[in-house]
Amino acid sequence: MGLGILSEGVVVAAGSGIAGPLPVLAEGVYNSGYDKAECINIYIEDIEWPWYLRRETWMPELRRDLFRDNWVVVATDVVLKPKDFPINKTGVGHPVGNNFCPFCEGHEDYTTRELAAFRKEGTRPDTPGWQVRTIPNKFSVFNLEGELSTETRGVFTRSNGLGQHEVIVETPQHGIEFHRFPVSRFELVYRMMQLRYNTLAKDQRLKYIQIYKNRGLFAGASLEHSHSQIIALPMVPAHQQGVPRYYRENQACLLCSMLKEEEEALNRIVYETEHFVVLCPYASRFSYEAWIIPRRHTEHYGEITREELKNLAEVSTIFFRAMVDLLDNTSYNIVINTAPVNVPYQGGYHWYMEVTPRLIVSNGIELATGYHVNPVSPEIAAEFLRNKLSKV
Repeated sequence: MGLGILSEGVVVAAGSGIAGPLPVLAEGVYNSGYDKAECINIYIEDIEWPWYLRRETWMPELRRDLFRDNWVVVATDVVLKPKDFPINKTGVGHPVGNNFCPFCEGHEDYTTRELAAFRKEGTRPDTPGWQVRTIPNKFSVFNLEGELSTETRGVFTRSNGLGQHEVIVETPQHGIEFHRFPVSRFELVYRMMQLRYNTLAKDQRLKYIQIYKNRGLFAGASLEHSHSQIIALPMVPAHQQGVPRYYRENQACLLCSMLKEEEEALNRIVYETEHFVVLCPYASRFSYEAWIIPRRHTEHYGEITREELKNLAEVSTIFFRAMVDLLDNTSYNIVINTAPVNVPYQGGYHWYMEVTPRLIVSNGIELATGYHVNPVSPEIAAEFLRNKLSKV
């Protein structure tokens, strides 16, 4: 097995083969091409929250990490004791797997108040009858009140936890896994993501909107019930700095350029449709990592068309089922990378979905250097995934 360090700082094993009723829209709230007879969008403001749900009980901070030139989110007044963490020294069982689930239909009173929902006509917010619903994260370290405030003392810089953290509950039923959703369910989930993205983007205090999903204990999920999350941040993370730099140097979109070359090489492409390409990226950080990329150059996920959204749902139905079956029910993360919002324009951004199976735990060299060690080359991973998809 040969190892190669690629320009992005990823170590890839060059020769290894490890296999592994429709919803109504509230007047004047949503303007993305859907009819009023299709969804309901309820916004709850000025609520008198019970004390244990009031956000002022949490004291969040963003602390500047000068060594890594990044920010760390710290919940300063929340104490997790060693026994509270999901992975302990004696086992890896999920501590909440058999407990009461607040996300199940009928348990709406146990969650924070509904921000938006696709639900049956005639049903009220925070009651049964929903298909997909969005709620504030009960344990958010962000608070969308006031303005961003930054304080520096010596080498230490901190900011208040301005931002928003939301949970999208993807199904009313417990035990229905994301990768087993039908096309219609994927459409509802992706439409809700678009709705909340566009709504949050209107707030000028917010600069970046991150949509993500954790499935399984080793991907960071704390509840089994299928859900995804959205975090809206007051600053732009540094994780995509190569994108605007490539645009400045080449006056071209990096992802569009990559797609052109990948379609000539073909060996890392997993699946293609009219609107999307699924591939294992050249410098894959994780084994069987895959990106779902829209062919149309689009900077923001919120700009996805209805036709593209339906096709994304169709691709997801095929790909996620095949991936999870191939990798023996692996934990995985999904993130949607997109352009910043409410900042001076920077060209070159192109949104895409990044899918990361969590097959091994990060080791010391990865934490120390940032160089990920990938024991499965993307070319071999793509071949295994292609073969599995051909049997779905």
